[in-house]
Amino acid sequence: MTVRVANAPVNFGIYRADRAPLAATELLAELADAGYDGIDSGPIGYLGTAGTLTGHLADAGLALAGGWIDLRYGDEGGFTADLAGLDAALDVFTSVPVADPRFAPRPTLACPDNPERCARPGRAHGTVADWAGFAARVQRAADRCRDRGLEPVFHHHLGTDVESAEEVERLLEATDVSLCLDTGHLHLAGGDPLAALRDWAPRIKQVHIKDASRERLEATVAAGGDFTQAVRDGAFRPLGEGEIDPADVVAVLRETGYTGWLVVEQDAPETGTRLGDLLAAQRANREALRKAGIR
Repeated sequence: MTVRVANAPVNFGIYRADRAPLAATELLAELADAGYDGIDSGPIGYLGTAGTLTGHLADAGLALAGGWIDLRYGDEGGFTADLAGLDAALDVFTSVPVADPRFAPRPTLACPDNPERCARPGRAHGTVADWAGFAARVQRAADRCRDRGLEPVFHHHLGTDVESAEEVERLLEATDVSLCLDTGHLHLAGGDPLAALRDWAPRIKQVHIKDASRERLEATVAAGGDFTQAVRDGAFRPLGEGEIDPADVVAVLRETGYTGWLVVEQDAPETGTRLGDLLAAQRANREALRKAGIR
């Protein structure tokens, strides 16, 4: 196993560049000091543009692990319109020098929120009416990334059209896209992340290591809450405080010989959490991985 550990703006509730609780350069410095090797881009533009990003990363001594781009795969017109956003993200990613291609930025292809699924996270199924068209558009997006010299990964996620292990499996069978395995999202969707790491190992090109609590998700849903409320209620936990032992995840990654970025994620609400607590949580997450054997 050869891994580098990255963090992500999502851990600080940063979903829009204009609503970030701290400047990108400050976040980069804090994460470098905590022992991280890299960072996910977060919303495109937050860390910098194609003209400034490289300098910001170099100043902190961090590399770029990749970044999220959602496209409307279920709708041809929406998908075509969204390609401009994909191209803009690829412009940013390809502007960053890469010393080791094993750790090049991964364009993280994903779906936008599905209101039906956000209302019932992990429970609404059958929302893709045309799987053949959906998969064909995922393939087109993947090919577009490869044309720019980057290997994309598809990210399954609660509240979107691809949540469950069965849906991930269906997408993998219908495309050749690589996978970003998110341990927390798969767990909350009823899957077994350790089995998935083994079963899909040849297709996994990035891992988001995330702890989670089905108990908290169940309590939120029982009270009528949606995915956003589940995040506020702490369904995503600090590493080692939920139902996924980070040491077990690391052991399986060693077993399968995983090479690539290990991105620490702990989805945080956009507001309502003290910045000092968020920073402390990400230091604790890095320490949890050290205890699990990732130096």
